[in-house]
Amino acid sequence: MRQIEGRIAAAAARAGRRPEDVRLMGVSKGQPTAAVRAAWEAGLRLFGENRVQEAAGKVAALPAEAEWHLIGPLQTNKARRAVELFTAVHSIDRPRIAEALEREAAARGAELAGFIEVNLAAEPSKHGFAPTGLAEAVRPFAALRHLRIAGLMAIPPQGDTPEDSRPWFRALRDELSALPEWSGWPGWLSMGMSDDFEVAIEEGATHVRVGTALFGPREL
Repeated sequence: MRQIEGRIAAAAARAGRRPEDVRLMGVSKGQPTAAVRAAWEAGLRLFGENRVQEAAGKVAALPAEAEWHLIGPLQTNKARRAVELFTAVHSIDRPRIAEALEREAAARGAELAGFIEVNLAAEPSKHGFAPTGLAEAVRPFAALRHLRIAGLMAIPPQGDTPEDSRPWFRALRDELSALPEWSGWPGWLSMGMSDDFEVAIEEGATHVRVGTALFGPREL
């Protein structure tokens, strides 16, 4: 973990940014609870899970101070459980999900941070809003009071080198700058994974999702 933190600090320095403005998320999907607990004991505080069901056991096994974000696709019938487990959802890929999360958060008197997922390359295998017309498509989200839209998330097309992701990260940053700044809007960018998180930081990432580089290959 210290090595990853050092790489984050170096990438932030190259971009003239502060390392503390970049949050390291340990992507714990597919990892046994023992590995997640070891990461907590090593100092990791933010964890990302893809599935609500898998996350539930890990959330219960770690101290309440651990922060959990949902980074995988969400079905509307899992919205209630997602609000119970997570403080942020990085995969708001259609209005119905935003509406379901708002409704469930309101029922609990909770507040949830949300990232709008953008399908930058219109890949059929990925979810998300199209970049074209994004501002208009998400304008109704400004009225939400319990799901607070905080920024954008995207996963670039698979490339041969980390540099192949750079134009896509820049494109997401440009999309962010074109959106209205709603009340309380921090303008976060969730982008970059084990192979390309340093490039993502250089292009403005505020949350990097690192799994294999932290935990090794998934066991489950």
